[in-house]
Amino acid sequence: MEPVTHFLTGACLARAGFNRKAAYATLAMTLAAEAPDLDVLWSLRGPVAGFQHHRGITHTFIAAPVIALVTVAVVWSIHKLRKKPPLAPVRWGLLWCFALIADLSHLLLDFTNNYGIRPFFPFNPRWYSWDIVFIFEPLMFLALLLALIMPWLFGLTDREIGAKRVKFRGRGWAIAALLFTALLYTVRNAEHAHAVNLVRNSNVTSEPILRVAAEPEPINPFLWYAVIETADYYQTAAVHTRSDQIETDSAENVLYKPPVTMATLAAKRSWLGQVYLDWSSWPVVEDKGAMPPPGYKIDPPDPNWHTVQFRDLRFDYPIFSRKPSDTILSGWVYIGPQQEIEGMFMSGKEQKP
Repeated sequence: MEPVTHFLTGACLARAGFNRKAAYATLAMTLAAEAPDLDVLWSLRGPVAGFQHHRGITHTFIAAPVIALVTVAVVWSIHKLRKKPPLAPVRWGLLWCFALIADLSHLLLDFTNNYGIRPFFPFNPRWYSWDIVFIFEPLMFLALLLALIMPWLFGLTDREIGAKRVKFRGRGWAIAALLFTALLYTVRNAEHAHAVNLVRNSNVTSEPILRVAAEPEPINPFLWYAVIETADYYQTAAVHTRSDQIETDSAENVLYKPPVTMATLAAKRSWLGQVYLDWSSWPVVEDKGAMPPPGYKIDPPDPNWHTVQFRDLRFDYPIFSRKPSDTILSGWVYIGPQQEIEGMFMSGKEQKP
């Protein structure tokens, strides 16, 4: 999930009742709910390094207690800098437990979308994903945001009319937002299974179906982006679970599996290739020929050098991609005439050696 949703989730969890048990609960849980995303600092070493470590060790069960402890240490530092003591008692042990819960909420939210997490890393490097919620879910975002804004607005109204200040305002709103999120997950989980079954029981392909993935679309839980694999090709489709309809075109939505070339074999052995194939569950590795990769200016292109593109069909959403090179989370490896790695690129940036 994107960062703001994580912050909002931590704040709503605290407002749901944890803030009544210990001082700084809201601060600690809000920080801990987003703390695992500090792994973005790896991108300072280059796009491939950032990609390799994104949702890595900081998104694991083994790191969660440590991250919670670091969060409490930050809160303790803030506590020491304050001139006035907090109104409620400080219970550092409870605060660590609350921070741990908030950290685990981050893992849960990231697990729900199709990028996935490796919760058992480094003991088990496998990626797990639920594939039911888009990386930004507007309905969930709005519910969490309202749960924090509405009590504040009502508080302003109460002060205007001179009403007595309510302590720990907003618990009902926070619980309602969390219950709405749980309900949304329940609906999306059911519709996800429905979409997969619709495709498996249909005749949308001319060959036997090997596997199917249903990727979430934002807002609408009854619309899914399906990826279908057969022995010779991939096919995509829009699945409408409310009407049990599947929209696909055998001419436009079919991608035949690219041939294996010396360039693609070399690219797969590169740093980018190894990291990408470790993460991707629907990889397409394609030799683009003598064209230079995006961001690598060569005019004219050397005919003896090849560009290999790595992309994952889970993120080849039509709403974001106008052509294959626009695919989100695409990687490029530039291969020299002796199959040497001349360059690696992601997100329009080159990975320096």
